[in-house]
Amino acid sequence: MTDKDTDPAGAADPGEMDVRAETPAETAGDTGAALGELAARLGRVEEQLAEFHRRSAHRELVIDRLHGENQQLRGGIGKIILEPVVADLIRLDDQLNREVRRLESDGQDPRLLWSFAEDVRQILDRCGIDVFSAEPGDPFDRDRHRPLAVVACQDQSWHNTVAEVVAAGFAERETGRVRRPVQARFYQYTPGPGEPEPDGGAAQSQ
Repeated sequence: MTDKDTDPAGAADPGEMDVRAETPAETAGDTGAALGELAARLGRVEEQLAEFHRRSAHRELVIDRLHGENQQLRGGIGKIILEPVVADLIRLDDQLNREVRRLESDGQDPRLLWSFAEDVRQILDRCGIDVFSAEPGDPFDRDRHRPLAVVACQDQSWHNTVAEVVAAGFAERETGRVRRPVQARFYQYTPGPGEPEPDGGAAQSQ
C-alpha cells in the first residue's frame, strides 16, 4: 500500500494542482479599463462644472441687468416726483434774487433775503440741479442764453454779447440738459448807412 492510497483526505499532490497566475498583459488591461472609466467620469464632472459656471454667469448677468433697470426706474420716478418741486424752486430763486436787487438799489440790507436765496440753491443742488450764469461781454449762446431785451451799442465788437444778466440759468447735473437758460439783455450794434451788417447770429428779445 502506498502513501497516496492511505491519505485520509485524498489530497492531491501540490505539484498536480491547477494554479493559474494572471499574466502582465491581463493586469495592464484591467488597469487601462479602470483608468478609462475614471477619465470618463472626470469628463462628465468637468462638463457638469462647465454647465454650472455657464448658468451662474448667465444668472449674474440677469441680476446685473435687473439691478440696472431698477436703478433707472427709481431714478425716473424720482425725477417725475421732483419735477414740479424743481420748477417751483427755480421760480422762488428768481423772486428772491429780484427782491435782493431791489433792496440793494434802495440802499437797504438784503442779507436776510440773500440767505434764503442761498438755501433755495442748496436745495436745488441736492436735487441734482446746477446754477450757472454769464458775464458781461460773453457771446450769445443760443442753447444757454435767453435774450430779454437788446441794448444799443456803438461798438461793433460788443454786438450779440451779454450786457446784463437778469436771472441765472439752471441745468441738470447728470445729463447737462438746460432746464432754464440764463436770462439777459444783449448788446446789439446797428450799422450806419453804407456799413456792412455785423457777423454772427443776432440775439433777439423774446
